[in-house]
Amino acid sequence: MNSLVNPVELVDGSVLLHLDDGCDLDLPNLWLRDNCPCDDCRVPQTQEKRFILASVPADLSPSDVTVDSHNLTITWPDSHQSLYPLDTLRALIQPEVKQRHSWPENFTPQTFSWDLFLHDSRVLIEALEEFMRHGVIVITDAPQEPETLELLAPVTGPIRELLFDRIHNVSVEGHVYNIAHTSLGLPPHNDFASYSFPPSVQALHMLHNEVAGGESIIVDGWAVADDLRTDHPDYFQSLCDFAVPFREFDDNNETYAVEPMIRCDSDGKVINLRFSNQLMQMINPQQKGIREFYRAYHELCNRVTDPKYKSTFRLEGGQIILVAAHRVLHAREAFSPTGRRHLQDAYFELDNLVNKLVWLKRQ
Repeated sequence: MNSLVNPVELVDGSVLLHLDDGCDLDLPNLWLRDNCPCDDCRVPQTQEKRFILASVPADLSPSDVTVDSHNLTITWPDSHQSLYPLDTLRALIQPEVKQRHSWPENFTPQTFSWDLFLHDSRVLIEALEEFMRHGVIVITDAPQEPETLELLAPVTGPIRELLFDRIHNVSVEGHVYNIAHTSLGLPPHNDFASYSFPPSVQALHMLHNEVAGGESIIVDGWAVADDLRTDHPDYFQSLCDFAVPFREFDDNNETYAVEPMIRCDSDGKVINLRFSNQLMQMINPQQKGIREFYRAYHELCNRVTDPKYKSTFRLEGGQIILVAAHRVLHAREAFSPTGRRHLQDAYFELDNLVNKLVWLKRQ
């Protein structure tokens, strides 16, 4: 440590640590005690925390603090000693690597071979990193057999089962309970806005596409929301605050949720755009803030249909489009129902794909 500066100071409720690289760390006393890494405070086999803050007073202060070139060591009033590697403390304050990127002009999803996606770890790492950046990839040369999406589980984790079907068949034949089962154009949306927590990943597998028209459309919903916040912060806030009813149903099932269209994390970063023109229900016209909401919603509709944010391409038989469903809206142009067009889709969870990527990179 720098001998010209006292490397550690006790201030009100904190330990102030001065590192050689000029970085100062303000470490609250309760944070330090809560994060003691010793084997008494954690389960050695799993590193789960055993210690709970209720066992110490809220005004806890160290009895002694020392620091050397590798570790910060603290002795507490009950004689318990905690040792914190300085490298671990430094790592906690490193800026987060930006994973998400807005789509460039004329964006088209990157493609990956089915066999390599499932069986080549280097290709899979590349594919999952691309998925985290742009929220979408296309898998090519997949089997054109029903239920093929079940085979994605080693990468994506298990299918998230929802009502209606485990794997949904989208065609003009069979069970018709929403606009997707017609030949009409399908506006941008994410599925199951009628769930309190909609599925966060969707896979759409084209088994056969022998019709004229029906091009696939994807929209970068987070870019839409970010730009809306920049241009119209009042509209953005209305869409964060105003709860909207969504409903999807058939003869045997009923799903209904009342949620805002935009959700942000604690840092204000957009993490979910919920948009489904076809599932949105009538709102009480006397609801507080409805005028402001509808002005904001009108602007949002303009933007999700703006070519600036969308990518259009034809999904052929044997191709699977994988989308981060809280970010990417998907749509379809109208088609002529004179041939076969059969798509299957299923849902997964983003946490499981993130886990797979972390695990692969650790190997």
